[in-house]
Amino acid sequence: MTRLQSALAACQERGEKAMGLFLTNGFPHPDATLPILHAVDEAGADFIELGMPFSDPLAEGLPIQHASERALRHGVTMPDAFRTAEQFRAESETPLLLMGYVNPILRYGVGNFCRDARSSGVDGLILPDLPPEEADVIEHEARNAGLGLVFLVAPNTSDERVRFIDERASAFVYAVSVAGLTGSNLDGLDGISAYLSRVRRIVHNNPLLVGFGIRTHEDATRLSEHTDGFIVGTALIRLTEALWDDASLTDAERLDRVRRWTHELKHGTTSLSV
Repeated sequence: MTRLQSALAACQERGEKAMGLFLTNGFPHPDATLPILHAVDEAGADFIELGMPFSDPLAEGLPIQHASERALRHGVTMPDAFRTAEQFRAESETPLLLMGYVNPILRYGVGNFCRDARSSGVDGLILPDLPPEEADVIEHEARNAGLGLVFLVAPNTSDERVRFIDERASAFVYAVSVAGLTGSNLDGLDGISAYLSRVRRIVHNNPLLVGFGIRTHEDATRLSEHTDGFIVGTALIRLTEALWDDASLTDAERLDRVRRWTHELKHGTTSLSV
């Protein structure tokens, strides 16, 4: 069993919904990313997605687009994501996935990318622009490197395609809550619930997690009723941008706010002892 599989299974055994948090590498500043990752880890994240900045992040809403742009302006590159992962892994066994897009990986070299990701302590990959039908371009190298692959389903994904995606995924199935971009509003919760219930009946080979639009513990509780957990990115991006742009705060105060927000997101309370 992989580190990610073990973490998700442990959540199920405890009767908890797994919580994954996303942060763009190099955001809000290259020196801030690693301390933020440790803060959310200490406060209860069950796994972490580290975004590799890209100039054309097609699945992302404006906040995460802006985070990529800000990181790229700081000169953040793909090898920097490996260094961040390696530094994180030196102090934590919490699963870490890289989230990004296929073109930079092809330019880097698929074999080189998978080798460097694994040697840095990465556990899996989320590549929104890689259809499972075309996954052969990376699947073999990822499997040899022990990297799990995540594929996405959406409200308009047919039952047949959900089954196919469940067969191809090797980490978990990512259910996009709405047919839109990250950070979209959660309109029509009854419809979202019906969609997630339908997908839950089909997905058997992998854990099922839901993301997009989750901002609060209440959002997470409602949407994960039919899933094994939830993923939050935009809300953390917005929080960290506001905190690090506030010159009146110290870094210690900023990280404490991140810990308390993380704990509240999963548990619905700000009570925290770390």
